[in-house]
Amino acid sequence: MAMISFGNLKDRLMVASARQKRSKSVFSILLSGGTIAIMALIGVPAHGGDEPEHSPGVERVEHDASVFGPDPTYEEKPYDIEAQIQIYGGKRGFHEPRPLLEAGREIYVSGPFRDWPKLLGEKNPLAPHFYIYGDLQTVVGFADNGANELAQVAARLTLDLDLGITSTERIHAVVRPLDRGGQFTRYEFGGGNEDEDFEDELNGNLDALFFEGDVGAITQGVTGEFNTLDLPFAVGFMPLLLQNGVWLEDAFVGAAVTIPALNSPTLDISNADFTAFVGFDKVDTPASVDEQGGLDEHRTNLYGLAGFVEALEGYIEFGYGYVDGQDFQNNFDYSNLTVSYTRRYRDWFSNSVRLIWNVGQDPDDGVDQTADGFLLLLENSLITHRPTELVPYFNMWVGVDKPQALAQQARGVLRNTGINFETDAITQFPRRVRVSYGSCSCSAHGFVQ
Repeated sequence: MAMISFGNLKDRLMVASARQKRSKSVFSILLSGGTIAIMALIGVPAHGGDEPEHSPGVERVEHDASVFGPDPTYEEKPYDIEAQIQIYGGKRGFHEPRPLLEAGREIYVSGPFRDWPKLLGEKNPLAPHFYIYGDLQTVVGFADNGANELAQVAARLTLDLDLGITSTERIHAVVRPLDRGGQFTRYEFGGGNEDEDFEDELNGNLDALFFEGDVGAITQGVTGEFNTLDLPFAVGFMPLLLQNGVWLEDAFVGAAVTIPALNSPTLDISNADFTAFVGFDKVDTPASVDEQGGLDEHRTNLYGLAGFVEALEGYIEFGYGYVDGQDFQNNFDYSNLTVSYTRRYRDWFSNSVRLIWNVGQDPDDGVDQTADGFLLLLENSLITHRPTELVPYFNMWVGVDKPQALAQQARGVLRNTGINFETDAITQFPRRVRVSYGSCSCSAHGFVQ
């Protein structure tokens, strides 16, 4: 019978392992020596020889061990998950909201993206999608204006329909099916009209329908070559808002193009955008009125240029617009200029200074001017510990003659200057202060909560 000694076997394995290590060590020495010899023969400099090649302007510095320190140790500070979350303000992950309808590429998706067809060029691949999303607002209100009382619940639904073509080109539409002509679908349960009960204001009209794209991306697809051109544009029935809606807030049929993201270290400008726009229909401006005194949105053209510049520790907005009346509205042609400066001071005070100046309107004899003079508006607010919920404000303005905003769907260049200058936009309860035009020096103060 054969006997196996495990002790002898272990010794043999250890000897074999030692021989293998010595063989590897000898092989490594021979390989290193051979490599050095070959480098010397072909002229490769060894360490400490000639200076290695580098980009122009790069200088080699001497090693300084004092600028390095040991890695931090946390033996006395065990890992605390809750403390790490508090670094980000206590925010936690959540399930992101999804659109009412989401087809094609999803809004929230991680890569890699699917390889879609390149029908518009290799450098502008398709990214098709169709989304329907929006918001439903409801409100319950009661108003007692002395002679009249009104209690009702009203609703407004805004739906955005977005048809994506590529990452930069899309067709976008907006519908508001529950309101029409400033009236909202509502149920009146008190007041003078309570017998009417439910009032529907169903509406199938479009509030916007436009194509949006980027000239640079489209050019890449056509030429098949990358470029640095960044030139977004929009064409169709499109909304446009400038200076928080004080100067322009309207949706009209036209086009707009923007030169974005400019800067100038010399002038200390970190960002600047310039937008040119034209409107040919559905231009709402109090400067053009019809025979009944309403806005004549079909006989007015609009041409304008607006700029936005971040400089002087704030931002500057400026613009020029020309209102061009058609047919009998040519009496009301005029130029509208604006400039504003907005800045925060010491993280507790916010201020905007805006100037709107109307010039050049010269109607026929017997026709009153509808746009003339200037408005100087100072908007001031305090930045509280709840900046999105509690906003004390104090606004002042000086108006001379009849200054108008360039274009607004809602009447009144001062409509968002104070909470009493407009209705609540849902129940249409009457505003407490009527905005009238004419020379005045006034102020509005209060707080929004």
